Amino acid sequence: MDKFLALNTLLEVADAGGFSKAAQRLGVATSSVTRLMDSLEASLGTALLTRTPRKVSLTDAGIAYVEQVGKVLDDLAEADESVFDSGASPVGSLRISVPSTYSRLRLAPHLAAFLSDNPRVFLDVVVADHFADLALDRIDVAIRIGSPDRDANLIVRKLASNLRYVVASHDYLERCGTPETPQALEAHECLRVAYGGGYRSRQVWTFRQEGVEQRAEQRVEVRGHLLSNSLDILLEAVMAGRGIALLPEWLVGAEIRAGRLMRLLQNFDASPHRDDAVVYAAYLPNRRHSSKVRSLVQFLEARLRTSPEG
Repeated sequence: MDKFLALNTLLEVADAGGFSKAAQRLGVATSSVTRLMDSLEASLGTALLTRTPRKVSLTDAGIAYVEQVGKVLDDLAEADESVFDSGASPVGSLRISVPSTYSRLRLAPHLAAFLSDNPRVFLDVVVADHFADLALDRIDVAIRIGSPDRDANLIVRKLASNLRYVVASHDYLERCGTPETPQALEAHECLRVAYGGGYRSRQVWTFRQEGVEQRAEQRVEVRGHLLSNSLDILLEAVMAGRGIALLPEWLVGAEIRAGRLMRLLQNFDASPHRDDAVVYAAYLPNRRHSSKVRSLVQFLEARLRTSPEG
């Protein structure tokens, strides 16, 4: 019995729920699949499959065995792929994670070009706003927004700045007035990004006056009736005139240029600690020699370095 073939066939049977369908997928006779599964069970001395006229399902032992076998075969495939991927030409599957809003606005428009440049790469894009465990989730490259220092155990490469602007709609400003200084924000309805605390949690926006290097930072505690971890929700709310928001340029730049939002406090830098919050790529040290990882990071550095308007 070819053990490797038997294990792959078992996974196909488990997924298909039957011998005939698994045989069709594998391009072999149903009798060959049946004999191979009988031989595998005999070699293990236990039943892995429950056979009925209408369906084939896993026994409890089969469920546990398939789970372990799946991990082993995935690791083996990854090991084989790493050998091929160490060459000059990127090849194989590339699993990346990226925050949802950034994915929609800044990453998605470039994926077709990357695939055209790298025809032997298969992209698997995981859209998630949490910080994925790269090893556990088998992520090759994570695109993240924040401080690279929090990923000290990973290799990180800055892809783009993450400038933030204070914005509001014309409707809101007509109703509530235009703040001329950062301190004036204390009297306004501020829409806030959720960083883990509740609506009562204290949030401070930090400013530094443009062109005044030695000027002390101005820290303003802001409040408001909307708190969300979704940038899309905050953008919709500020567009609807519900308040003032501090949002990244890549999200609001187009709305400002179109005149749908007003950028406020333009004489003040709302991102005084720019290196603390950037767009960056992170990957495990064992991916440092991967051609596909290197190609993706270099591609994104070139594409994302400029602002959306450029």
